[in-house]
Amino acid sequence: MKTLVIIPTYNEAENVPEIIDAILKQKENINILIVDDNSPDGTSDIVLEKIKETDQVHLITREKKSGLGSAYVEGFKYAIKKKFDYIFEMDADFSHNPKDILRMLDAIKENDLVIGSRYIEGINVVNWPLRRLVLSFFASKYVKVITGMKICDPTGGFKCFRRKVLETIDLDDIISDGYSFQIEMNYRTWKNKFKIKEIPIIFTDRRSGQSKMSKQVVLEAIFIVWKLLFKKLKNNEIDK
Repeated sequence: MKTLVIIPTYNEAENVPEIIDAILKQKENINILIVDDNSPDGTSDIVLEKIKETDQVHLITREKKSGLGSAYVEGFKYAIKKKFDYIFEMDADFSHNPKDILRMLDAIKENDLVIGSRYIEGINVVNWPLRRLVLSFFASKYVKVITGMKICDPTGGFKCFRRKVLETIDLDDIISDGYSFQIEMNYRTWKNKFKIKEIPIIFTDRRSGQSKMSKQVVLEAIFIVWKLLFKKLKNNEIDK
């Protein structure tokens, strides 16, 4: 089964060579796609050097910083076109442990979406400021209550999809971009009645570089659940 790990990057020159090496060590048939937003720190140049070493590394360089969600959508389209069976979302900064990839690959055999969950077994987050931890934890509770999804970590970004899930979702119809993109992808997967499983992971704050979290990202995540619900109601009316 062909596996692709998609990693969006912006100014991740410090992390990207190490994360690529760590992922490739996990399993022989894993491929990596870096979707870089024209990082001024030379992230793309480092990836190009890695491509010279192995045909398992691929690169899409975009013209400008365009957001997390659109980067993943571009990666998903690439994965569908190239017929990858299992498609991962993963951060470049080692907040997601590459060793967990094998556990997620084992779980995806009997599921359609596997989520590396920070909150399925208590709170498994290391080195986050208390304010950010509280915000993330209660945002997850908020999303769970409003949408009805039985997912403990709907905003988590370490995930593995079967290709058929992504083929079913209209990727050009995605309405969110920041971390709320994770909520929307979970919601659309759940609404289409695919089988979702959460497995516990330990999330560790980034080793180096700067966090991409902002107030705008948080606000988008808060309001996206209502946009999705209104969109669903509107579509139901159209169907009638």
